[in-house]
Amino acid sequence: MAFTVSMPERPNYGAIEIKNLIRKYTIRGFIYTILIFGITMGGYLASVTMEDSSGKDLFLAPIQKIKLDQLPPPKSDAPVDAPPPQQVQQIVHHGPAARAGTPVPVPDAEITPDMQEFAAMDVMSRASAEGGDGEDLGDFASNIDFDAPIEVEAPVEEPDPDEFVAVEEEVDFSLDDLKSAVKYPDLAKRAGVEGTVYVKVLIGADGIPKKAFVEMSENELLDKAAKDAVMNFRGYTPAIQNGKPIQLWMSIPVEFRLQ
Repeated sequence: MAFTVSMPERPNYGAIEIKNLIRKYTIRGFIYTILIFGITMGGYLASVTMEDSSGKDLFLAPIQKIKLDQLPPPKSDAPVDAPPPQQVQQIVHHGPAARAGTPVPVPDAEITPDMQEFAAMDVMSRASAEGGDGEDLGDFASNIDFDAPIEVEAPVEEPDPDEFVAVEEEVDFSLDDLKSAVKYPDLAKRAGVEGTVYVKVLIGADGIPKKAFVEMSENELLDKAAKDAVMNFRGYTPAIQNGKPIQLWMSIPVEFRLQ
């Protein structure tokens, strides 16, 4: 007995047919896209042309042209000279008998007769240092010399701490007396801390320390005590330059040793 097997029929299309279909519909889609884009752009251009022909202004940003020679001059940062002060003519008359000056508070027992003649606040600006004859006409005292030269001492510039200054005599003081003025900090004493603190101090022309700072220290617990001792000490002799005392920076070592 013989058996026959029937095979399904092979389709009438394959890879070549599929590629042809893809190419066909791709071309068709591209053509449709071009047509839609052309219709859209044509409609937009037509609407713009109609608005322009109707006389309506388009919304454009204003443009203003200007030439370089029309620009205003730049602002100058140079300071403007102030006008000279107006000269006021002063009429000299006899002034109040009281003397002008700055009273200093003193005990009543030390007040001398001449101290009781100081001008009150209402005549202070018109009275002279010597006092007038008592004929007060409301103007400046007649014995005020407005042409007298006024001597004003120029401020002394503070030297730099690291600046070298040539002097004839350095600052003089007793290091032993300074050590006796040092107060050992209680916290450092209880902790058994010892060391040396180098304090740089500015000694004024009057021998009084003006300012100081810690230049080098072996322990921060000792810094404040060393600085206070140097600033509170009053045994300095100022440095001498050209025969005159001057202010000068100097470095002072302050030792802290437990007995």
